[in-house]
Amino acid sequence: MSREGNLEAPTRHPVEWQSEEYWNKEDLFSELERVYDICHGCRRCVSLCDSFPTLFDLVDESETMEVDGIAKEDYYDVVDQCYLCDLCFMTKCPYVPPHEWNVDFPHLMLRAKAQRFKNESASLRDRVLTSTDAVGKLATIPVVDVTVNAMNKNGLFRNALEGTLGVHREAPVPTYHSKTLRKQFRNSEITPKAVGETTGKVAFYATCYGNYNTPHLGEDFVKVFEHNGIQFDLVTKEACCGMPKLELGDLESVNKLKEKNIPVLAAMVDEGYDLTAPIPSCVLMYKQELPLLYPDDEDVRKVQAAFYDPFEYLFLRHRDGEFNTEFPNSLGDISYQVACHLRVQNIGIKTRDVLSLVPDTEVHAIERCSGHDGTYAVKKETREKSLKIARPVVRQVNEKDADHFASDCPMAATHIANLSDSVDQPDHPMSLLRKAYGI
Repeated sequence: MSREGNLEAPTRHPVEWQSEEYWNKEDLFSELERVYDICHGCRRCVSLCDSFPTLFDLVDESETMEVDGIAKEDYYDVVDQCYLCDLCFMTKCPYVPPHEWNVDFPHLMLRAKAQRFKNESASLRDRVLTSTDAVGKLATIPVVDVTVNAMNKNGLFRNALEGTLGVHREAPVPTYHSKTLRKQFRNSEITPKAVGETTGKVAFYATCYGNYNTPHLGEDFVKVFEHNGIQFDLVTKEACCGMPKLELGDLESVNKLKEKNIPVLAAMVDEGYDLTAPIPSCVLMYKQELPLLYPDDEDVRKVQAAFYDPFEYLFLRHRDGEFNTEFPNSLGDISYQVACHLRVQNIGIKTRDVLSLVPDTEVHAIERCSGHDGTYAVKKETREKSLKIARPVVRQVNEKDADHFASDCPMAATHIANLSDSVDQPDHPMSLLRKAYGI
């Protein structure tokens, strides 16, 4: 076989999780050994997540200094550091399909996670942290939300939480609001105008984070989209997109959430709606992960075709002359961290492109991982590694000391702001766009 990389566009194969072979342990470990050996011979991804340094250290410290010298029980040390950001597949690896070596490192890690979850389940901490809907519903009960938020700021409680559940005492945790987005949202009365591939009629999938933790962000979306003549309504009902459970390897929970969400979203597409969400990971779940898990499901494909990143949607409208470019307010310099799950959508940096339309505004895009990944940065055992991954972003943010720091992922933004010396409060790009409009 040639060791030359592949120059064709990457091809993503469906995840055959419903086949018997997918759950065969011997076959899994054979594939892990094969791919680990390829990665060891290449090492291009060493600067990404900690999976690759962990693998290379295992190789270099083994007796043979090859993959065959690694104990099989240590294979999962590599798996544990992968949080399915997909950057190795999309930006680094020269051996992805259609290359004959057929390397899909993230989905191989998913397979390993899925087998372990099926055979061993997961810790209470991991099951709680990935149950975002259940935690959100409980924590946003009136009065309970005040108590939860107060406790999360209490040093003694955080020390106890670290000791019992392994949630790092210094990791920022979300604030919960009893007045959730769904409780205060009012559908718009705008008459939609179809332009290009967009219908001008959008259903907003609020997500767990958008509903329970950042309901104010939903108001920013409403103001901006309606200011651009777009009908903006809330998805009639929703559950978690399933990304946290996917990262845990809990595919049965992913399936249950898919069965709750897809019929609702598909019905809204049938009513003429396009779809969007405020969190890149949730958008990616419907654009990529569910279609790969359910390649033959017509409703999944229908939802995939109608789902847009919000700034992708606004840019498409701008391209066809239907985006409002009357901005009374400039934004100055913006340090903008491009979230991993936005980068792998392969749509370009549309958030930067839209914000750059604001006069006297310069957007400095930082295409590096924040190291947050929803749960990776809050776990006691991976907190320090997340800080190492975040360090290049933090350094650039501090050096630029811009007027604003923003990321499409609110969790990544909070993580970086918490580590930065120059950021008091991060912004969501949609909040900045609303500020530029003065609405």
